Amino acid sequence: MFVQTENTPNPNSLKFLPGKIVSKVGPIEVLDINDTKNELVKNILSINGVRGIFLYENFLSVNKRSEVEWSELKHIIISYINDFYSKGNEHVLSDKLSKKSNENFGEIEKKIIDVLETKVRPAVARDGGDISFEKFEDGVVTVKLQGSCSGCPSSTLTLKRGVENLLTHYVPEVREVTSI
Repeated sequence: MFVQTENTPNPNSLKFLPGKIVSKVGPIEVLDINDTKNELVKNILSINGVRGIFLYENFLSVNKRSEVEWSELKHIIISYINDFYSKGNEHVLSDKLSKKSNENFGEIEKKIIDVLETKVRPAVARDGGDISFEKFEDGVVTVKLQGSCSGCPSSTLTLKRGVENLLTHYVPEVREVTSI
């Protein structure tokens, strides 16, 4: 198996593409080794210098501490990924997790979620991250950035120039976008 890697706009995040399904349950970010029972995720999080892992349909992004170099981590992570899939595992995550239901949202919130999921999410996924809707209040949309987007030096620019411009264009009730 050949695991490819891609740089992301965040120098402390690297995208790993195993050429297989990673998550069958949507985007998941794990920052604490105690928050998972998954062997691969635990192994990667146990590497000294790894700060978190983000799993998406066909990739995983690993975030590292800035004082550690990718040359110290990359080969170990690839080895863990290869080992995991060589044991016959077809995907890393398959158990359904509870997700927020759109049923309790009003029309404006549903429009915001639609724009985020159809226009924004694919773009941030290409960079190894994810964005999710948290709330809409008094014209302000609050989102959560995950994976490579979390802690990325250019995330503020992306949020203001990209996400905020899109949302204010498609949903006139939106005045501002912030992240938690």
